[in-house]
Amino acid sequence: MPIIHTSLTTNVSPAEVLRILTDFGPTRAKAFPGVDETNLKVHELGETWGDVTEGNKLGWERERYDWDAEAGTISAVTTDSNLWGPGSRWDYRLVPRDGGTLVTIRLERHGKNVQGHLVGALLPLFGRRFITAGFARALQAT
Repeated sequence: MPIIHTSLTTNVSPAEVLRILTDFGPTRAKAFPGVDETNLKVHELGETWGDVTEGNKLGWERERYDWDAEAGTISAVTTDSNLWGPGSRWDYRLVPRDGGTLVTIRLERHGKNVQGHLVGALLPLFGRRFITAGFARALQAT
């Protein structure tokens, strides 16, 4: 069960970071390297939550997103996936910092099958760098 912690500081405001993380429109696939248009589907969307499937050829997951702008938190809990089992999730914390935002990211993965366990075994080696670089790219792309 790999758990990855990383963080980055950006000059983007917490409100804008929240908007980027919860924008499930067509620009999501362009901004986030792990998402392609063919695997992006919004099932339901509320004011502070979303039920979304996203991913790519390697792996997809359906997630329940919940966010609280005032608290600066976003969580995405996996409800179905071809790789990840129960307990898998993303957690983001947005803290105002010097006119921008300190973004802390926590990723927890539980392999669902052999492929999930293999990908999960690689996460401690490459996950932190991949997550940080991918998120920085998303902040610049939007």
